[in-house]
Amino acid sequence: QVQLVESGGGLVQPGGSLRLSCAASGSIFSINTMGWYRQAPGKQRELVAGITSGGRTNYVDSVKGRFTISRDNAKNTVYLRMNSLKPEDTAVYYCYAAAGSQYWGQGTQVTVSS
Repeated sequence: QVQLVESGGGLVQPGGSLRLSCAASGSIFSINTMGWYRQAPGKQRELVAGITSGGRTNYVDSVKGRFTISRDNAKNTVYLRMNSLKPEDTAVYYCYAAAGSQYWGQGTQVTVSS
Protein backbone atom coordinates (compact mmCIF):
# COMPACT_ATOMS: atom_id res chain seq x y z
CA GLN A 1 0.00 0.00 0.00
CA VAL A 2 1.08 3.53 -0.80
CA GLN A 3 -0.34 6.65 0.79
CA LEU A 4 -0.14 10.01 -0.96
CA VAL A 5 -0.64 13.41 0.68
CA GLU A 6 -0.90 16.49 -1.50
CA SER A 7 -0.46 20.14 -0.66
CA GLY A 8 -0.04 23.48 -2.36
CA GLY A 9 -3.30 24.17 -4.18
CA GLY A 10 -5.20 27.43 -3.93
CA LEU A 11 -6.49 30.50 -5.72
CA VAL A 12 -4.17 32.38 -8.04
CA GLN A 13 -4.60 35.10 -10.64
CA PRO A 14 -4.00 34.39 -14.33
CA GLY A 15 -0.29 34.50 -15.04
CA GLY A 16 0.57 33.48 -11.50
CA SER A 17 2.38 30.45 -10.16
CA LEU A 18 1.78 27.63 -7.73
CA ARG A 19 3.76 24.61 -6.60
CA LEU A 20 2.03 21.37 -5.72
CA SER A 21 3.71 18.75 -3.55
CA CYS A 22 2.86 15.10 -3.05
CA ALA A 23 4.53 13.05 -0.33
CA ALA A 24 4.43 9.27 -0.52
CA SER A 25 4.61 6.84 2.38
CA GLY A 26 4.10 3.13 2.87
CA SER A 27 5.48 0.71 0.28
CA ILE A 28 7.55 3.39 -1.41
CA PHE A 29 10.18 0.94 -2.63
CA SER A 30 7.65 -0.35 -5.14
CA ILE A 31 6.92 3.04 -6.74
CA ASN A 32 7.99 3.57 -10.32
CA THR A 33 6.16 6.48 -11.91
CA MET A 34 4.61 9.37 -10.02
CA GLY A 35 2.77 12.34 -11.36
CA TRP A 36 -0.34 14.42 -11.57
CA TYR A 37 -3.76 14.17 -13.16
CA ARG A 38 -6.39 16.88 -13.11
CA GLN A 39 -10.14 16.99 -13.47
CA ALA A 40 -12.10 20.10 -14.30
CA PRO A 41 -15.87 20.31 -13.75
CA GLY A 42 -17.73 18.39 -16.43
CA LYS A 43 -14.53 17.02 -17.97
CA GLN A 44 -12.68 13.75 -17.85
CA ARG A 45 -9.61 13.33 -15.72
CA GLU A 46 -6.48 13.95 -17.78
CA LEU A 47 -2.81 13.23 -17.23
CA VAL A 48 -0.90 16.47 -16.68
CA ALA A 49 2.64 15.24 -16.07
CA GLY A 50 4.52 12.14 -14.99
CA ILE A 51 8.04 11.30 -13.92
CA THR A 52 9.72 7.93 -13.61
CA SER A 53 12.07 6.87 -10.85
CA GLY A 54 14.87 7.50 -13.33
CA GLY A 55 13.74 11.05 -13.97
CA ARG A 56 12.09 10.67 -17.37
CA THR A 57 9.23 13.13 -17.71
CA ASN A 58 6.17 13.57 -19.90
CA TYR A 59 3.62 16.36 -20.14
CA VAL A 60 0.27 16.97 -21.76
CA ASP A 61 0.73 19.42 -24.63
CA SER A 62 -1.34 22.16 -23.00
CA VAL A 63 1.15 22.59 -20.13
CA LYS A 64 4.46 22.14 -21.92
CA GLY A 65 6.76 25.07 -21.27
CA ARG A 66 4.67 26.23 -18.30
CA PHE A 67 4.67 23.31 -15.85
CA THR A 68 7.67 21.42 -14.51
CA ILE A 69 7.50 18.12 -12.68
CA SER A 70 10.31 17.05 -10.40
CA ARG A 71 10.95 14.34 -7.89
CA ASP A 72 13.01 14.04 -4.72
CA ASN A 73 13.49 10.32 -4.22
CA ALA A 74 15.15 10.86 -0.83
CA LYS A 75 12.00 12.58 0.42
CA ASN A 76 9.62 10.38 -1.58
CA THR A 77 8.03 13.55 -2.87
CA VAL A 78 6.98 14.73 -6.30
CA TYR A 79 6.45 18.39 -7.15
CA LEU A 80 4.57 20.21 -9.88
CA ARG A 81 5.70 23.76 -10.50
CA MET A 82 3.00 25.60 -12.43
CA ASN A 83 3.86 28.94 -14.05
CA SER A 84 1.87 31.23 -16.33
CA LEU A 85 -1.35 29.75 -15.05
CA LYS A 86 -4.47 30.15 -17.13
CA PRO A 87 -8.16 29.95 -16.19
CA GLU A 88 -8.35 26.68 -18.12
CA ASP A 89 -5.88 25.17 -15.66
CA THR A 90 -8.58 25.35 -13.00
CA ALA A 91 -9.23 21.82 -11.76
CA VAL A 92 -8.78 19.40 -8.93
CA TYR A 93 -5.25 18.05 -9.20
CA TYR A 94 -4.62 14.46 -8.13
CA CYS A 95 -1.25 12.97 -7.37
CA TYR A 96 -0.74 9.36 -8.44
CA ALA A 97 1.87 6.68 -7.93
CA ALA A 98 2.31 3.55 -10.00
CA ALA A 99 3.50 0.74 -7.76
CA GLY A 100 2.06 -2.42 -9.23
CA SER A 101 -1.33 -0.91 -8.58
CA GLN A 102 -2.13 2.76 -9.09
CA TYR A 103 -2.58 4.87 -6.00
CA TRP A 104 -4.18 8.29 -5.72
CA GLY A 105 -4.03 11.27 -3.44
CA GLN A 106 -7.12 13.02 -2.14
CA GLY A 107 -6.90 15.88 -4.63
CA THR A 108 -6.13 19.55 -4.23
CA GLN A 109 -8.11 22.39 -5.81
CA VAL A 110 -6.35 24.83 -8.11
CA THR A 111 -8.40 27.85 -9.15
CA VAL A 112 -7.08 30.39 -11.62
CA SER A 113 -9.25 33.47 -11.62
CA SER A 114 -9.04 37.24 -11.41
